[in-house]
Amino acid sequence: MNLQGIVAVSGKPGLWKALAQNKNGYVLESLDALKTKLVANLSTAKLAALSEITIFGVDDDIKLTDVFEQMKSAASIPDAKADGKKLREFFFEVAPDHDEEKVYASDMKKVISWFQLLKDLPLFNELDPTVAPVEAAAPAVEASVAVEEVAEPVSAAAPKAKAKKAPAKKA
Repeated sequence: MNLQGIVAVSGKPGLWKALAQNKNGYVLESLDALKTKLVANLSTAKLAALSEITIFGVDDDIKLTDVFEQMKSAASIPDAKADGKKLREFFFEVAPDHDEEKVYASDMKKVISWFQLLKDLPLFNELDPTVAPVEAAAPAVEASVAVEEVAEPVSAAAPKAKAKKAPAKKA
């Protein structure tokens, strides 16, 4: 899935797509049906790229993209406004290694609401451009090449000629 350019803005609901950057911040467009445009000032608003967000895990942090992939294959996704117990049960299905003490119900609601926004977008089903496509496994042939290092003599820098002084002015 391709989440490049999708950001969450602090203090603003929903997800936003970064369209351009200007000297004060970013020009963003909402991913909801309204397609509102916004200029997020970097001095006041905090932007979080979805491709870089992780969820606290017991051993290691879990990438949000991995959780979204698991949510794609889930049988049913609870409503984001469901109670905390249902959300926790669902989260154990899609991210079994998440840390119960650090991942709050509000975090789970946010992830589920983001997934609901993204699942119908065409970019959600695209491949991530940072992941290289799998190529046919060909036997690797290692060739050893002898490289000779030739040291070229370094010539000493020629001393610069001093500029001649101008004759003194006569009064």
